[in-house]
Amino acid sequence: MLCKRIIACLDVKDGQTVKGIQFKQLQQAGDPVALAAAYARQGADELVLLDISATREGRGTFTALVEAVAAELDIPFTVGGGVGSEDAVERLLRAGADKVSINSAALRDTGLINRLATAFGSQCIVLAVDVRAEPDGSWQVYSTGGQTPTGRDGLAWIQEGADRGAGEILLTSMTHDGTRQGFAVELTRMVSESVPVPVIASGGAGQASHFVDVFTRGAADAALAAGIFHFGVLQIPDLKQFLRQHGVAIRSV
Repeated sequence: MLCKRIIACLDVKDGQTVKGIQFKQLQQAGDPVALAAAYARQGADELVLLDISATREGRGTFTALVEAVAAELDIPFTVGGGVGSEDAVERLLRAGADKVSINSAALRDTGLINRLATAFGSQCIVLAVDVRAEPDGSWQVYSTGGQTPTGRDGLAWIQEGADRGAGEILLTSMTHDGTRQGFAVELTRMVSESVPVPVIASGGAGQASHFVDVFTRGAADAALAAGIFHFGVLQIPDLKQFLRQHGVAIRSV
């Protein structure tokens, strides 16, 4: 049985880690380099760094910050935010990223997924998908850091992205993000069962039992959290111990 993964996420704006609720009401959470080093020591299986304002500001991800974070890590490291070209991906990989996350640029140019998968291999291309629940029960995709509704159906876009060569899906429920009421379990299961690549659940983690739910009922391959780690609600070693006690295969700290 493959071990489930716990992923710590650093949303970065203006060089500082921030965390909000449903992509709004941002508050500072600390220095990203120091947090990255701490999470690696605590036993996080992977780290994700997202430059959340890069797309809106029309610039690329801060390479210097990526280099500084990568220097502190001995775990897989994914970077995203404003990534829209082969050159950008190559720069981030050279700076120390193991995987690169794409989002808005892929929605504008779907062929970008194919080109990146061909150039760098599917294993290092993560398709990040931000969705919000609609009144009719569907999940609409949003771009530009959750600011712009696209009219695309979440499940259909994820399936297309996997078909085009994305090697992993980072699925964020904007509806659940920052609420600490639990992951979008049913959505995660639906996505996990519809694509042949790993799915990372994101948005809504508030307690250890939420991770059990998304791994067991949601069939997620990995679960990502930010605020509950940044603000000390959960410690990664304690979370992993809880998961093992509840029958979830997890790597030891």
